[in-house]
Formats: sequence, structure tokens, C-alpha cells
Amino acid sequence: MDPRRSPRFRTRFDALLTAESDEGAGVLTEISYAGAMLEGASIVPPVGTKVTLYIFVQPVAPFEIHGRVARTTENGFAITHELFDPEIRRLVDDVNAIVAGPSDD
Repeated sequence: MDPRRSPRFRTRFDALLTAESDEGAGVLTEISYAGAMLEGASIVPPVGTKVTLYIFVQPVAPFEIHGRVARTTENGFAITHELFDPEIRRLVDDVNAIVAGPSDD
């Protein structure tokens, strides 16, 4: 059984980011109600840094995700964010609908 707090969804959305006075870009590759993963990041902030991700999901308007870097990888990082943020829940639900595709109803 997966001990994570919420299910994760694989994605592939362009993202811009700010981390303190630095700016960069990457690809949002995974999102859940509690966190997100950015890969191919042009900057990798240290663990604990406050970041803002600007996620471009078409045709939905861009979303902002505010969080803190939880861990880093060679070319990206994961963040944690407020579990009960309604905007993030809406984004995750939209991503889930896009990933799942149209229903056969």
C-alpha cells in the first residue's frame, strides 16, 4: 500500500517558477493534492525554499501553486503545498479529468 497522503497524477505541462529572486522554467510531471514534481528545471532551489509555480494547462487559465521545496533531483525538485487549498484541488481534479479522458457514458 502506498503511504502517500493523496493519489498522484502523471502530467506534462509547461511551468514557470519563482524561488526568492530567481526565475526559471520546467515541466510539471506529477501532481497531487499535497505536492508536485517539476523536472527539466532550469533552476533547482535548495530544500526548504519557498517557490511559486505557474502551470499552463490548456484550455484552463494558468494556475499558481505556492509551496516549499521538499526534495531535489539532478534536474528537478518536488514541492509540498497546502493540502486543502481549493485552487490546487481544482487543478488536480482538472488534471485527473484530462488524464482520464472522456467517459463512455
